[in-house]
Amino acid sequence: MRIAVPNKGRLHEPTLSLLERAGLHVEETADRQLYAETVDPDVTVLFARAADIPEYVRDGAADLGVTGLDQATESGGVVSDPTDAAEGDLVDLLDLTYGSCRLVLAAPEGGPVAEVGDLAGGTVATEFPNVTRAYLDRVGADADVVTVTGATELTPHVDMADAIVDITSTGTTLTVNRLAVIDEVLDSSVRLFARPDVVDDGKVRQILTAFDSVLAADGRRYLMMNAPKTNLDDVKDVIPGLGGPTVMDVEADADGNGTVAVHAVVEERDVFETITELKAVGASGILVTEIERLVK
Repeated sequence: MRIAVPNKGRLHEPTLSLLERAGLHVEETADRQLYAETVDPDVTVLFARAADIPEYVRDGAADLGVTGLDQATESGGVVSDPTDAAEGDLVDLLDLTYGSCRLVLAAPEGGPVAEVGDLAGGTVATEFPNVTRAYLDRVGADADVVTVTGATELTPHVDMADAIVDITSTGTTLTVNRLAVIDEVLDSSVRLFARPDVVDDGKVRQILTAFDSVLAADGRRYLMMNAPKTNLDDVKDVIPGLGGPTVMDVEADADGNGTVAVHAVVEERDVFETITELKAVGASGILVTEIERLVK
């Protein structure tokens, strides 16, 4: 089983980190090496340009690919349900939640193009011609598309285009170049893609579960504490947890009262207030730990 991942750029390190956290440690490799083994003898990593990864998967050089939805959509069809896949389509298995960006339609501030309808008879410059043409067809805008390979934001200022379709994360580059966003073309993030014929493969499902467990653990913490059994209902009200807390008897007196150990998964953003509330209902010995993976 081969997984194609970005060989450089802003997606490279987060992807290697995801593999590591998912238990697929990548063996040390020499610079510019195309392949790397993992601790799983059945899984090999293939390093490629993010823009080329969709084609590697479609052509069978890799079974799975990690790259942006923008790149996959530009190169061909993408579906979420493998039963809907046509020839050459990729299946979007999982949103990996990093590398977020937007493809937007933008034009010079105060210029003649202030809305989509103003594009009629004009020209749009972009590094994503297929996505842009599909967008223009979708909104009914009759405009020509010019493909460029860099510095897209400069094209309206040198009379190459009336507007652009380009990637933005913070909007800073557009602002610096006095460009205003007119419409959002595509909301993108890094995804795990597969060919339809391998979606049900056991190893693919195993990798999907591993990745999903890492994402499920993000932003959550594991709480362990002791509490008086008589206060258990109050503790449960504070931390319902993921499907309810786990409760174990620690000790009990002759009347059946005593102490219980309570374990629960809570959102990281709630930990500060939760600890205060737990202490108020009698919890003690509260321990907070990180979660590496959470298999649902």
